Amino acid sequence: MNKKENILGTERIGKLIAKFSIPCIISMLVNSLYNIVDQIFIGWGVGYLGNGATNIVFPITMICLAFALMFGDGTSAYLSLKLGEKKEKDAAKGVANGIIISFTIAILFCIIALCFLPQLLNLFGCTEALESYALKYGRIISIGIPFVMIGTTLNSIIRADGSPKYSMISMVSGAILNTILDPIFIFIFKMGVEGAAIATIFSQFITFIINILYLKKFKSITINRDLFKPKFNIIRKIAMLGISSFITQMSFVAVVAMENNLLAKYGMESKFGSEIPITVLGIVMKISQILNSIILGIAVGAQPIFGYNYGAKNFDRVKKTLKIVLFISTVISTIAFILFQTIPDKLISIFGDGEENYIEFACLSFRIYLLLCICNGIQMPSGIFFQAIGKSSKSAILSLSRQIAFLLPSMALFSSIWGVNGILYSGPFADGLAFILAVTLLVYEVKNLNKNFARKDALPDDTSTNNQLNKNIIITISREYGSGGRYIGRLIADKLGIKFYDKDFIGKLSTETGLSEEYIESNEQRRNTLDTLNSGYYAGLNNADELFIKESQLIKEIADRESCVIIGRCADFILKDRNNVVKVFIYSTLKNKIKRATQIYGFNKENAEKEIKRIDKLRSNHYKHYTEKEWNNHANYDICINSDALGVEKSADIICQMVKEKETIL
Repeated sequence: MNKKENILGTERIGKLIAKFSIPCIISMLVNSLYNIVDQIFIGWGVGYLGNGATNIVFPITMICLAFALMFGDGTSAYLSLKLGEKKEKDAAKGVANGIIISFTIAILFCIIALCFLPQLLNLFGCTEALESYALKYGRIISIGIPFVMIGTTLNSIIRADGSPKYSMISMVSGAILNTILDPIFIFIFKMGVEGAAIATIFSQFITFIINILYLKKFKSITINRDLFKPKFNIIRKIAMLGISSFITQMSFVAVVAMENNLLAKYGMESKFGSEIPITVLGIVMKISQILNSIILGIAVGAQPIFGYNYGAKNFDRVKKTLKIVLFISTVISTIAFILFQTIPDKLISIFGDGEENYIEFACLSFRIYLLLCICNGIQMPSGIFFQAIGKSSKSAILSLSRQIAFLLPSMALFSSIWGVNGILYSGPFADGLAFILAVTLLVYEVKNLNKNFARKDALPDDTSTNNQLNKNIIITISREYGSGGRYIGRLIADKLGIKFYDKDFIGKLSTETGLSEEYIESNEQRRNTLDTLNSGYYAGLNNADELFIKESQLIKEIADRESCVIIGRCADFILKDRNNVVKVFIYSTLKNKIKRATQIYGFNKENAEKEIKRIDKLRSNHYKHYTEKEWNNHANYDICINSDALGVEKSADIICQMVKEKETIL
């Protein structure tokens, strides 16, 4: 058990939260303030139409960030996985390919944005009054797309390489420079929105340069020119690892695009016109993003505390951490609520002067759209909590439900009934529903904290050995659930007098990580579709990835040391480069799998078929995710056996005979 894990289990929780959360809050606030600074100076130097134009262009920037984060976070996860497998060269290839695809998409999107800017602006709700400002701002911002995309991609990779401070410096440097250059270009050079755009891309260029310089400073890998050759299989893997980040960002793009179009349409029918609602609600959303950044920073900082103590079955510390996080988040969101309700006119005045209708709509927006912002103090930390304890499905549901399931439909429905005010009502409606969903899931989870672990198999590992092999040979067994594959593996180990590894891995992982055996058993070798949509967006690798890395290391150590039988865990793939491995796949008919599941594992017949298919699907997803191969493809194995045709004893005998012949060949 390492020092960090000891601290997570013993240190005062408040101190731990402060230690981990403050850097997260700073990082997220820097990103949020980047765009707000532009809005403040444009508001004073150009007017609210200039701010409205930046809100129209904003989705273009968000699409760039969606791709950049997909490739950045995906490459980061790929880097960590390959380093965990001790494959530094593959890790380096992954980084190079992440940069290649980010650069390629950046150039492509830059060309598209420059060639089709008017069409894109119309798609995002541009009005005639905003068009000239949006075109001027958008053209310059589009030129900077390669800098922002590659810089953002590299930021994630640099953090994964163990240099979060370097990443922070590059981000903060760009933000500070943007704050300095904005007033110079807008007020001194009188360049208006074009000046703000120039300041932005110049700042992004500095971040880009700082991050490019890091390519020669990698701690874990060595980057050279030879690595920059596109490999489609690596790029596809990176994209899948980062898809959750892409979906999260694109859901926000969908909200802004729909919102702008509805505001333009129904605003025109009101006394406010189209431009005031587009401008004001864009500012209100960005101000609320400051609140969300603080809450997310607190929750993300607590993520390792949740995960470690949940795994170690320290449920009192899990509950205490959750209470502290929810209390702090709720206090902060309550303070924000008070400000939004009492001084909305003062808040909007930070972004420049406006006419009477401008101020009136701003007050309405703060007071109605952010009416239930207090709920964010519960809803957002809940998603992080579920991610930390390995409940990725629930986390993904909470992360996407507010934007996709609640906000988008309610905006369309309410605006058709109440016009521009209906769009404002959709905010608290979505926040309220997301809050109810979060509380329901959270209360259920907390009440059942100690009931959520997997059952134990009846068959323990056998630690006795009487090795009959003269050479070191490893037998890996992949098997369908209920096929008898684990029992066949045990018989092989007994017949050959070698070690049998299955549950022992869980014990060894528990010793190394401090996580309980029940937690490891319920999280390893299982990956569902929603895990892909929520694969550690906020903190790098998820629980399954961390367990896979550690299991890979253990499998290689054991294979170096002794002959043995290894059950599952992608061992055939992990040891694929060794010639002393016999790779076996055991399958069976559904009828016999149901029979075994009812007799051995205690399932009733009605649930047995469903459970068998579910577990086989999880195993297949797990294998596909880490190997990029199909789990039940017989070409992956040296021998595939239908345990029904031969019976478990005869199946074990045939495999033992094959092992003996393998020994002779070696």
